[in-house]
Amino acid sequence: MTAFETMLPLSMLGLLVVILFSGFPVAFCLAGVGLTFALLGGLLGMFHPMQLFLIVSRIWGSIAENLVLVAIPMFIFMGIMLEKSGVARHLLEILSVLMRRVPGGLALAVVLMGTIMAATTGIVGASVVMLALLALPVMMERGYDKAVAAGVISSSGTLGILIPPSIMLVVMGDLLAIPVGDLFAGAVIPGFLLSGLYLVYIVVLALLAPAKMPKLAQAEVDKVDNLPLLVLRGFLPPTVLVVCVLGSIIGGFATPTEAAGIGAFGATVLAVFNRTFSIGLLRDVARGTALTNAMIFGIFCGATLFSYVFRELGGDDAIIHVIDLLDLHDWTLLCLLMVIIFLLGFFFDWLEITLIILPVFRPIVMALDFGDAVPSDKILLWFAIAVAVNLQTSYLTPPFGPALFYLRQAGHAHLSLGQIYRGVIPFTLLQLAGLVLCLLFPALVLWLPDYMGY
Repeated sequence: MTAFETMLPLSMLGLLVVILFSGFPVAFCLAGVGLTFALLGGLLGMFHPMQLFLIVSRIWGSIAENLVLVAIPMFIFMGIMLEKSGVARHLLEILSVLMRRVPGGLALAVVLMGTIMAATTGIVGASVVMLALLALPVMMERGYDKAVAAGVISSSGTLGILIPPSIMLVVMGDLLAIPVGDLFAGAVIPGFLLSGLYLVYIVVLALLAPAKMPKLAQAEVDKVDNLPLLVLRGFLPPTVLVVCVLGSIIGGFATPTEAAGIGAFGATVLAVFNRTFSIGLLRDVARGTALTNAMIFGIFCGATLFSYVFRELGGDDAIIHVIDLLDLHDWTLLCLLMVIIFLLGFFFDWLEITLIILPVFRPIVMALDFGDAVPSDKILLWFAIAVAVNLQTSYLTPPFGPALFYLRQAGHAHLSLGQIYRGVIPFTLLQLAGLVLCLLFPALVLWLPDYMGY
């Protein structure tokens, strides 16, 4: 490739990064940059304007007709219904009661709550806001350190993008041509690994610095009565829903779309069971689902146009050419890709990163060779889960970590932005530790898919 042919698509990526900082809607940024460079490529004889007519068929064939993506609105519906119907509130109350005698019990309950909610929905914003509204006032009342409370709530809320069923994994499966069931199975152990790291950190911190996480007073412990009934009503139903949704996918009994339908119906049944269901509630949930779904699919359409023009201008070849010039070892190159994704997470959301970066990185990753450590037919799966773990940090890293602003908005009466920033540092390091473990021990990702026969 000539220097100009290499620089044109790379400058396309550079312009997109600059435009995204303008705060303009992401879907329009992607589409606008794509159209601009399509016209520029046409003037330079590198892109024929008639090729733009293929964009419509690509959007229809890869998005509108894609049955796997139908799971996204139903998973969104399930998560919003569980939040607005009060099921999540009852679950946190039960968990705090069950963990009442353990050091840092309330913080542990928040992490467990975030883990269970992550297995029912992939909406981080809803999870963080819900946990903040339910747990933060109680944690402040019991004398919890504000930075610790902020870190626990924000990090627990981000588990939803990794622990299946995750909207992000559905999107990754479509972008990388990996069966969603494989991704769900591969993400189970890393997801619960992160949750376990959070729990261990909280217990250790509670033992070393008990003043930061005071125990529940004995008088409050003695107030608890009829615990079996509380567990039966508040803990068992959402747990059964998680098992039905996640188990049916991993076990091969249902497709992600079918399981999402089960989840949406099950969440509605739980709302009826809790006597909180109403036509008004259903209307609010449907409206929230439609707005979130429209945002996601609008970005899909813009990303489809952008990626098509990028490839037609030789973007894939330009990236590979630059990588060849660096002459890096396979492991070194993998680490470089992970560092790039981590740094992008300081400024962009997971959806923007996956839609822009994964199609570019896919041919590079497929050419890597890790010998017996990772079979060649499993490299993409392992890479995708490593990226998913990496993207956990994008919600916690300033200046644009979404979870930080969700928490700030929901807990402005209790927390300052500085306290939130200090609180997330240990949990960001724990997320990076989880990423390193997944890279050093690929079996953490690949064992369950192999065991399930994928």
